Amino acid sequence: MARRTPDREYIPPVQTLQVRYAKRGRMRFASHRDFQRAWERALRRVGVPMAYSAGFSPHPKVSYAGAAPTGAASEAEFLEFSVVQQIDPRAVRQALNAALPEGLDIVAVVEATAPLVDQLRASRWRMEWPFDVTEAIAAFAAADSVEVERITKAGRRILDVRALCSAIEMPTPEVVELTVAHAEPTPRPAEVVVAVRTAFPDLPDVPVLATRLGQGIPVDGGGLSVPF
Repeated sequence: MARRTPDREYIPPVQTLQVRYAKRGRMRFASHRDFQRAWERALRRVGVPMAYSAGFSPHPKVSYAGAAPTGAASEAEFLEFSVVQQIDPRAVRQALNAALPEGLDIVAVVEATAPLVDQLRASRWRMEWPFDVTEAIAAFAAADSVEVERITKAGRRILDVRALCSAIEMPTPEVVELTVAHAEPTPRPAEVVVAVRTAFPDLPDVPVLATRLGQGIPVDGGGLSVPF
């Protein structure tokens, strides 16, 4: 039997670029797989000299960092990709913004200096209800612990959502902003809503608009030190 050879010659990467992008409008309803296809199609369309993994089924070296769940908007999504030729981050940003679908907007492109996973330890979320939630948020903030159940393929998990939330603020009676620590697993916005309803059972079960405002490393005062 003839030996199978790799589908393409392996060329080591010479540069890694990191991208911050926003997910807006109708794109918040797209799945993570839809995003992967959109990004890889745009990278091919603009001729980015992508690096590929080694082996018999090479794939583009693109890594997505903690993507927001389907249904959530975001001003701070991150990914990184590797290339086999040096390229200008500013030129890449301009070209990709023209190639991506409406609702995916690149905020910044930089050359990597540290892995994204080391720079993204928490997310700042804004959650918008269609009515005053002051009492509900006060009850949630005052609780020492609020647990939520998650069902996974591996079985039942219990998340202490309250323990992972900090810097809880209300810009208006209908809106709460809070920082959620990246844990294993990290609470989703929908699970934060469930936790608020657990702390305040009279809160009606209605759709809540969630937007990720930022990702980074928590700092004193409740803010985040963002990567770029």
